[in-house]
Amino acid sequence: MSSEVLEILFGSKEKARLLRFFLQNPGQDYAYAEVVRRNMFRGNVKKEMESLKKIKFILSRTKKGKISYVLNQEFSFYPELKNLISKSNVYPQCKSIATVEKIGNIKLAAISGVFINYPKSKADMIIVGDDIKRTKLKSLMSNLEAEIGKEIDFVLMNGEEFKYRLNMLDKFILEFLEGPHEELINKIPGLKHFIAKRR
Repeated sequence: MSSEVLEILFGSKEKARLLRFFLQNPGQDYAYAEVVRRNMFRGNVKKEMESLKKIKFILSRTKKGKISYVLNQEFSFYPELKNLISKSNVYPQCKSIATVEKIGNIKLAAISGVFINYPKSKADMIIVGDDIKRTKLKSLMSNLEAEIGKEIDFVLMNGEEFKYRLNMLDKFILEFLEGPHEELINKIPGLKHFIAKRR
């Protein structure tokens, strides 16, 4: 299910993103400014927040004079919405992911975890590359997190480190590559064959 479908169902891009954000982060309190920042909203979304509060999808809390918002896990349609949102988060609906090749000399970019609804994965993304542009990497992750509504657990390493860890049969690397994942970029000679031989 694409993000466009959710936007049509829920009336706006902002509302779809708010729903996804709170459903992906149950039990977490957020100030309004943090909701705006993490979702990269450019305009005012107080009206959308108030409508979600009115139907008790989110609750507001006041502590030391500061207001924060949290998902109401007792909301009538919580399980159904959680399921719907998780289905909408799979690759390739994330538009920003296509820009991963622009952050440097990328040798491998692979996704798992939140991108393919595989909660057992210890990381959502592995990036192997040289000459990584930190500002572009930060921008990529911010955009992806805003699209998905959740912090992305990613691992970044250069080509030499990856080669060393693979030769040492690093448990984390092998578990990631032998488990369910999608390769966005793979310029490492023999990697597919190496992993296939281990299966």
